[in-house]
Amino acid sequence: MLLHLHVKNLALIRETEIDFTRGLNILTGETGAGKSIIIGSITMALGGKVSKEMLREDADSALVELIFTAKHPQLLKKLAELDIPVEDDELILSRKITGSRSICRLNGETVSASVLKEISSYLIDIHGQHEHQSLLNKKKHLEILDAYAHERILPVQQALSESYHAMQELERELNSASADADARLREQSLLEYEIQEITDAALAKDEDTELEHTYRKMSGSKKILEALGTVQMLCAGEDASASDQIGRACRELSAVVSYDEQLSQLDSQLSELDSQLQDFVRELSDYMEGLQFSEQEFTDTQERLNLINHLKAKYGPSVEAITAYKEEKQKKLDLLIHYDQYRDKLKKDYEKALEETRKLCKKLHEIRMQAAGKLAELMREQLAELNFLDVQFEISVKETEHLTANGFDDVEFLISTNPGEPLKALGKIASGGELSRVMLAIKTVMADQDAIETVIFDEIDAGISGRTAQKVSEKLSLIGRSRQVICITHLAQLASMADSHYCIEKYARDGSTQTAIRRLEENEITEELARILGGAQITDAVRENAQEMKRLAAEYKKTGNN
Repeated sequence: MLLHLHVKNLALIRETEIDFTRGLNILTGETGAGKSIIIGSITMALGGKVSKEMLREDADSALVELIFTAKHPQLLKKLAELDIPVEDDELILSRKITGSRSICRLNGETVSASVLKEISSYLIDIHGQHEHQSLLNKKKHLEILDAYAHERILPVQQALSESYHAMQELERELNSASADADARLREQSLLEYEIQEITDAALAKDEDTELEHTYRKMSGSKKILEALGTVQMLCAGEDASASDQIGRACRELSAVVSYDEQLSQLDSQLSELDSQLQDFVRELSDYMEGLQFSEQEFTDTQERLNLINHLKAKYGPSVEAITAYKEEKQKKLDLLIHYDQYRDKLKKDYEKALEETRKLCKKLHEIRMQAAGKLAELMREQLAELNFLDVQFEISVKETEHLTANGFDDVEFLISTNPGEPLKALGKIASGGELSRVMLAIKTVMADQDAIETVIFDEIDAGISGRTAQKVSEKLSLIGRSRQVICITHLAQLASMADSHYCIEKYARDGSTQTAIRRLEENEITEELARILGGAQITDAVRENAQEMKRLAAEYKKTGNN
């Protein structure tokens, strides 16, 4: 149930708050006072579309906040899946709109507008001003019938959807397999070439990774050997090497040491340097002998890597991917080689899927036929209570040859509102007021099929008056016994049935036009009914008429709903 509405900076509304009650909540007001803004704000808070033009010109943002009781088991399950905390069975939905974006929250947790829409489907059912016009479209008739029998229809619809899409996929494969012989031969030739190219490569698992590691090591070894060769030549080469130069220096110094004892120390140092260089040259030679490098092996590794990288560029980013590509193409080649057998099997599978789809369509048709009879009977009862004095109402469910994921049925509502007239399509004979009553009858019947506690009717009274309006008001009052009803109306008959009556008013303040809403006290209700009845001039007679209407409504609610 909707407990509270808070609107700020939306269109003509500066800021207003409403506490709704159980039963029938009626909203009235002068034309242009902003009644549609109230419903629009609720729709906006529930994730509906909104334009930045809805913001007041003197405001940077708009806010709409709704507070509901949250007791629906499926709703609580969904909120738990979203990790939305719920305390005291209370759910707060809010949506803040700025010039560039909107922020949606559920009990303080930020969510998307699509999540708000999904959650709202458990909370409220809004019948807009022109929703009854949707009854002119036969597609709506099918939706209503399926919604009425959803418990029986849903599992069949799900199975049918799976079967239908499987059938479509087989049909696409079958059409693809119907290519001409020349095209198949060209494809077979290409497949054979690709498979042979990969087969000839004889790839091993993880071979590319191992080769890349070996190549890096071999590339490094080559560079090391080249550098060490240069070092060896400089240190111990045949011409002017460091070893030769130091050896010659040692001989020259030794020859003169006997002439000066002080030269002995220098001779010892030079001899030690010569010895260290000889040790270095020996160790260098030993290292180079241990670091073997095969130019041929390096070339072979490089060529193998080039081959694998070529295959990667054509067939996949890794050896595993190339192998998988080959296996996939091999399967396709096998199909082409055994094409006739493949196509025959595909055709049989398609025919089997087609037959299964038709069976499910037939099963769905039978359920709809049964549901159509029951729904039509309930609709006749409701329409009679809405002042269709001698109404005939049937639901036509015809098979068509066109299969869809939702069956092959063509559903249409047929009605006759006058004695002796044949049944005709609803959209061809019903007036706007009659469509409104048919929609109200549908809402009444469907209300028993779900657990949605709040229903909003935005001007359900379009095109009706007099006795019919009285019947509609009684029906709304009856619905209000089992669920919360919020209704915007221009008719006194409907307003008089209110359990709670709200007035929407437009006024000027601080140089701007604003809209506000408030709940009327008992003495104000009669005055508002008189305004609706009397128009520009409210006389004592009009007030008495309003009082009498309110008295009769109170009497009906005591006796008529029981």
